[in-house]
Amino acid sequence: MLSVRLKPSIEKRLSRLAKETGRTKTFYATKLIEEHLGDLEDRYLAEARLEKRGKTYGDAQVRREIGLDD
Repeated sequence: MLSVRLKPSIEKRLSRLAKETGRTKTFYATKLIEEHLGDLEDRYLAEARLEKRGKTYGDAQVRREIGLDD
């Protein structure tokens, strides 16, 4: 179960859409989540990984480490 608090303007738009189409607000909220969750996962999980990244290496150091500068 999920409870969501929306801004009044968003709630009004969602209610109007539901009323005019004969569908429920839950139907549209579920559709929005299903269709956009992948995008949100891509963005926020990538940002989280960037924040947690470890040591970085410059190209010269990598070339030395793998023997390309020999």
